[in-house]
Amino acid sequence: METLQESVDVEVPVSTAYNQWTQFESFPRFMKGVESVEQIDETSLHFRTSVAGVKREYDAQILEQTPDRCIAWVSKDKPRNAGRVTFENLGEDLCRVNVELEWEPESLLERAGAAAHVDEQQVSSDLARFKEFIETRGIETGAWRAAVNRGEVESPGAH
Repeated sequence: METLQESVDVEVPVSTAYNQWTQFESFPRFMKGVESVEQIDETSLHFRTSVAGVKREYDAQILEQTPDRCIAWVSKDKPRNAGRVTFENLGEDLCRVNVELEWEPESLLERAGAAAHVDEQQVSSDLARFKEFIETRGIETGAWRAAVNRGEVESPGAH
């Protein structure tokens, strides 16, 4: 498994950054390799990606979600991947978004890209686009404030 950690400081309240990240279907607006995300239910997502000409589809399950603190997920099938995004309050209108990813490169091209740290560059660029997107808007496109623990919704949220 390959792993990476990247972060970006964003000049919006932590709740704004977190709320925007819960709008999974907006990911293609700032994540270059994500073509679409469909939210199947409160804890299930379907991703369509295209990276270096390699198209993939997979389902992911949200394992943990704590408002203004973290979102963690794991793929239900191949390609194997998992991740966690944490949100740190750094001040009234400043927060840090930390991304941790684990994935299993499948093809020779994917293994070469991982060895050349192309994945880190992509995530760093995606975070820079997220920063620009949310700072320019100033407000989130929506919010989902429920808590999820071990893949189960603990409290209702708003979409």
